Order: sequence, then structure tokens, then C-alpha cells
Amino acid sequence: MSQVSGWKWNEAERSELWCRWRAGESVTAIGRALGRGSSSVHDLLAVRGGIPPGVRRRSAVALTLAEREEISRGLAAGRSIRSIAAGLERSPSTISREVVRNGGAGRYRASAADQAAWDRALRPKLCVLRQRPALCELVAGRLAKRWSPQQIAGWLEQAYPHDQTLRVSHETIYRSLFIQARGALKKELVAHLRTRRRIRRARSASVPGRPSGIVDAISIRERPAEVEDRAVPGHWEGDLLIGARHSQIATLVERHSRFVLLVKLQGKDSASVVSALAQQMQQLPAELRKSVTWDRGTEMAQHKAFTVATDIDVYFCDPQSPWQRGSNENTNGLLRQYFPDGMNLASLSQQDLDQVALELNQRPRQTLGFRSPANVFDSFVAATH
Repeated sequence: MSQVSGWKWNEAERSELWCRWRAGESVTAIGRALGRGSSSVHDLLAVRGGIPPGVRRRSAVALTLAEREEISRGLAAGRSIRSIAAGLERSPSTISREVVRNGGAGRYRASAADQAAWDRALRPKLCVLRQRPALCELVAGRLAKRWSPQQIAGWLEQAYPHDQTLRVSHETIYRSLFIQARGALKKELVAHLRTRRRIRRARSASVPGRPSGIVDAISIRERPAEVEDRAVPGHWEGDLLIGARHSQIATLVERHSRFVLLVKLQGKDSASVVSALAQQMQQLPAELRKSVTWDRGTEMAQHKAFTVATDIDVYFCDPQSPWQRGSNENTNGLLRQYFPDGMNLASLSQQDLDQVALELNQRPRQTLGFRSPANVFDSFVAATH
């Protein structure tokens, strides 16, 4: 099959394209399989933001093609509308409207009438956010603050428990962003999403972690059971977030509350990292300084010095297993909304980092029942005093 510029897509090709897209194939691979250029494939996907169209189905009460053929035969035989309706067990008014709508008794054709009915049924409804301007304004405002659609949907339920008009699913928010034809949310708001993608993609494989050797590293498998079940506050996960020109910041997430700390670093060497982390952690109440789980990066080679300074045990993930500190991995993904790839992180002050951490800690989190990390963290701190 040759690539032809401007060649229209038929239904079978569209169906195969969306099937391949859902399976995770790339634009290039889909174009190659269908004999189309990558730009042609991308353009068709972009119209719907990478979200496959729903499967159209006929209403259970609509006339079928078989019924329309019976109407056509009845009219050709000179039968009355009432007689045809009785034979189909339909209302005479239903048959009458069907015939008038499609040219009258002398011009009625079953196949043409059936196709016309199918075409007329394609009348997209206004999405919820277009119908409810107040709701749309609330959603847009939270997106501008970098809240995720899941966080917005959960927050609305808690903030307006008795107002059903201020309800929207996270899927509707995503669709309103990705499918701009809906006309509800401005496309610029996509930039505030964690991934900043304009097309939804199939879930990809995770990126393997980086292996390295740490002297006398204590394995994550030796952590107490209380760390694993997140029932007890004071256990943290940490890593470095890397920027341009060898810049970096340290990120720490408390496992129970998902509370975030960001630490400015003067260098990536272990002495600099351990010193900055120890200084930050020593400001916490002793009850919130129990353990830290870290990746296998050499920045924590001096983990023993960190433990001596803070009385915090350090555990290390298995090689190539960043998912073992999932809360921190998720947070680092959220931080890319503020610190995109290629940004020089050395230009940021500790005050800048504290402001970003504050904003993250005030977001409602689904895993916390849409409470914020700050609320959960502060509740525990208050209980210890």
C-alpha cells in the first residue's frame, strides 16, 4: 500500500489505527503498518488527543434496517401506514414520521433511510464543563495550580458535598483538555499537567534504575515491618532530582503522609549531600526521624556519617528497583511540572524550593482520602507536643 497525500481514512483503517494505538504502538509503526505517513497518523490522533472514540451503538428503540425494509415493501405493495405499523408492532405515528422524513411513500428506500438515521444520530452533546461554567472555572483554576485531574475531582466532592452540579470525573477533565473540540478548557492548561502531553498514550514500561555499589549498605529487605505498612510516621524515601549542568536537588517524602521536603545541594558528592540532608532532617521532631530509604546512587556513600549525625537508619533499594521507593518516584514526577528536564537547578534558592514543597504539600491526595500531606503531617506533629 503506497502513501498517498490527502488520502482519506476509511472506517476499517481508522479502527485499526486506534486498535494499534491502544496496544502502545508508536506513530511511526502505525504509519508503516497502514502505509501512511507519520504526520497523517499524528494528525488523526491529535484531533481526539489520543483518546479513542467511543463505539457507536443504535438505540434499542430505534427502527432497524429489517424493519425499514418491511416498510419499503409494504409501501410498494400499497399497504396503509396503519397496516404496516400493526405488522411491525409499532405506533402508526412512528412509521408515518419515518416515511415523511425520508421523501414520502413514493421515494422511500430502506437502505438510504437507515443510513440517514445513523448520520442524524451523530449529534455530540455539550460536555459537563461546557454546561456548567462555574464548575469549569473551578477546574481551570486548580489546573493552573498544577493539581491533577484526580485531585480536583476528589477535592470537589469534599469541598461541595451537597452540590451535585459541582461534580466532574477526572476522565472528563482529561478529555476536555485533550479533545479541544469540546471547547471547555483552554489547551494552555495542558502545560500544567504532570506529563505536559497533548496526546494520551498507552502506559509504557518503567525505566530501570541505576545500579551502583555502596559499602555496608543495609538492604531494604531488612527494614522493619512498620515501614512497609506506612502505619507509623517518620519513615522517609529520598533521591536526587537532576537538572542541567550537573545541578541537582535532594527530594524527601514521608511515607505515611506523603509530606515533601526539598533540599538545595552545593554538589553531588556524598559529603555535600549527606551534610545538607542531615541539616534538614535535624530540624524535624525526633518522632519523625526514624529511617530513610534511598536509591543506590553514590551520593549516599557516606550513609554511616548521616546516621551518626541524625540517628536515622538508611536502607537501600535493590539494584534497578526504583519502584521500591514509589512515593519518592511519584513525587519526582510531580516536581517535573516545576523543574522540567534541562532546567539548571543550581539557580534555585532554598526559599524557592520551600515554596514548591509548600504547594505540593497543600494539594489534596487521593491516597490520603483527598486530605493534603500538610494536614496529615501537621496532625501528627501536633499530637507529639
